[in-house]
Formats: sequence, C-alpha cells, structure tokens
Amino acid sequence: MSKVNVYKMSGEAAGEKEVADERLERKRGAQAVLDVVTAYRAGIRAGTASTKTRADVRGGGRKPFKQKGTGRARQGSSRSPILRGGGVVFGPHPRDYSKKVNKKVAALAFRRALSEKIAAGAVVVAEGLGEIEPRTKALAPLLKQVAGGRAALLVTAAPSRNLHLAARNRAKVEATTAAQAHTYQIVRYPVIVTDAAGLEALQARLSEGVES
Repeated sequence: MSKVNVYKMSGEAAGEKEVADERLERKRGAQAVLDVVTAYRAGIRAGTASTKTRADVRGGGRKPFKQKGTGRARQGSSRSPILRGGGVVFGPHPRDYSKKVNKKVAALAFRRALSEKIAAGAVVVAEGLGEIEPRTKALAPLLKQVAGGRAALLVTAAPSRNLHLAARNRAKVEATTAAQAHTYQIVRYPVIVTDAAGLEALQARLSEGVES
C-alpha cells in the first residue's frame, strides 16, 4: 500500500490515507508519458515565425547596378538572398506543430505519471482545500509545510472559486480539478496537493482505459 499524507490547512499533520498498489501503473507507460508531454509542449507552440522569400520582398524590378565595369559580381535583382534587404532562403514560415495522441495512450500516460507521484509520496491531501478563504495568505502555512518553496499543483474534485482566488497570485502554484488535470501538469509540478474528494476522483482516473 502506498501512503498519502494528510494535512490541515494550517500545515499540521492529520494522518494518512492508503492507495492500493494494484491501482498504480508502474510497469508500463514511460514512453506514453514522454509522447504526451512532447505533444502537449508542441501544441502550445505559436508556430507564427515567418520570413519573406525573394518572391515576397518588395522591389527588385531593375538591376541594382550595371552589368559590367564595377568590379563586382553581376546582380539581376535587389531581392536576391545574397544582398542586404533581399529574401531569406529556407527561413521559417507559419506552421502547425501539434501532434496527435491516441486516447488510450493519453490515458496510460496519465495513469503512469500519477502513479509515480503517489508512489514517490509527492501527493498529499489537505483537509478543506476546496473551502479555503479567498486570500493568498490562506495557502501559506500549508504550502510552506508540504512544498517548501517548490511548485505545487492544487487539485479539487469540483471547481473552487475561492481556491482560484487564493492561488492566482502565488508564484509556481496552479489550481485545477481532478477531471481537468493532465499529464503535463502531473509531471511538471513536484508536489500535488488535493482534498479528500479530489484524491478519490484522481484514483478513479487510475482505472480509466484499463482493460478488465
């Protein structure tokens, strides 16, 4: 059995919860995690970098200088890539970097990433996380105890406006729900803080896509 530590919002320890090792995915999925994280990072790239080819550069209808007598190599257009202000050869153009990920691969990646966090003791439960006061300092004692200055992902079963307001001005802290949490967030944040209902919802996702 893997242990999940339970804390009060004040940072005091309040016991432990157990997660059955049979629910954790530890034998496969490492490549799936890499593929999903790579696809996510590729998907958030803007892909808007653009340069002009010689066909796009304005001007160039006349020769920049006469053919002979200058001692320079002949040039037929000022749009030539070898001249300043000319076109760019093989430069970047707008493109879509997104990659397709199979649903079963995505589900396996999430199970593996979350299983690794649980097994490593990086998932903790905070009593009353969803009912927190909408103040930034309300999270300070808890995060100081469980994160110690590291980045943290706050997960609740249901959307919590108060938690969003309390977390939005804290550096390296993000709030989400168990249904919306994705593999990249699980991998990115070294500490995951959830409430009791959120832990149950996350455990339910450990069974998604598992063939019986």
